[in-house]
Amino acid sequence: MFDAKKLLDQFLGSQIPGLSGSVKDRAGQMSGYARNNPMKTSALAAAILGTKTGRKLAGNVATLGGVAAIAGLGYLAYKNYQSGSKPQGVPQDTAALEPPTDSPFHPQSAALTNDFALTLLRAMIAAAKADGHIDAFERQNIMQKVHEVDLGAEAEAFLARELADPIDLDALVAAGRTEEQRVEIYTASRLAIDPDTRAERGYLDLLAGRLKLPDALVDHIEATVSSAKVSL
Repeated sequence: MFDAKKLLDQFLGSQIPGLSGSVKDRAGQMSGYARNNPMKTSALAAAILGTKTGRKLAGNVATLGGVAAIAGLGYLAYKNYQSGSKPQGVPQDTAALEPPTDSPFHPQSAALTNDFALTLLRAMIAAAKADGHIDAFERQNIMQKVHEVDLGAEAEAFLARELADPIDLDALVAAGRTEEQRVEIYTASRLAIDPDTRAERGYLDLLAGRLKLPDALVDHIEATVSSAKVSL
């Protein structure tokens, strides 16, 4: 099985070998790698999600990348919701997005398995397909671009299946076994799109309802994710 967490880095951040150091150091390394490897760092997200959003992750969120970005945003929204505060955006301090080591949202949590990372990928792709615009012709174009990124046969086959198969909302909902996981599934879905059509908004509303997320919690996730994106 391919590494789903690394594949998520292609969607939300950069898959950068040897990334290390402080948050500030990682941000600098990411910027340099992105300049030198634009295909590796952007082609996959552009191919599958590019037609769905005119925005990208802000620097302090993109620095985290992949699972850490989803988990961090979900953690911040969930924490603010539990505290009873009003929905709010992401602060500039990236440390606010770093869950405690004992939190189910922590990227190294036992709950964040490779299988659950696959669920988050499925959630993002399902959201991108929600308005029905990805037809057979569009899938062919997407897979041509995906092939250029050289993800490996297993990852390519996974993406081809997810793009071609109908959205399996039942499977997505069933994969959220805890409230924290359900928050992450919705967060990943909301990150994939900026819902500017009735079909997209309707899909997210249906997903939130099926995940049994309280309206107030959804409002927190919406506010957090919206503020984590900047215009291209």
